[in-house]
Amino acid sequence: MAMSIELKIDSCSFGKMTIGGKEFTSDLIIYKNGRIKDNWWRGQGHHLLPEDITTILDAGPELLVIGTGAMGLMKVSEALLNMCESHGIDVKVSRTPSAVKQFNNAKKEGKIVSACFHLTC
Repeated sequence: MAMSIELKIDSCSFGKMTIGGKEFTSDLIIYKNGRIKDNWWRGQGHHLLPEDITTILDAGPELLVIGTGAMGLMKVSEALLNMCESHGIDVKVSRTPSAVKQFNNAKKEGKIVSACFHLTC
């Protein structure tokens, strides 16, 4: 049985996220093993497509949390949601502040979770 890595998002505000005491100021991906990829860019800006998260899908978390920005301007494609479903990955999509809470709660519950966060609009 896979184990969930202890990782908690300390805080989040417009354009900034602190994880384990380290500050990030660009969009980021958190993989299920706790690795963080910052300076994450999507192929079509504010549209999240399957090809933007293939590395997450390949890693196979049980839950993917998507933070769509402070005002929710990043849109998640139906194709991405369908692909996650076909991989058996549950998805929670919400504005980034709510997504941070969902991520921390899922980690606390011991779920194997990955996340991607748009930190601005």
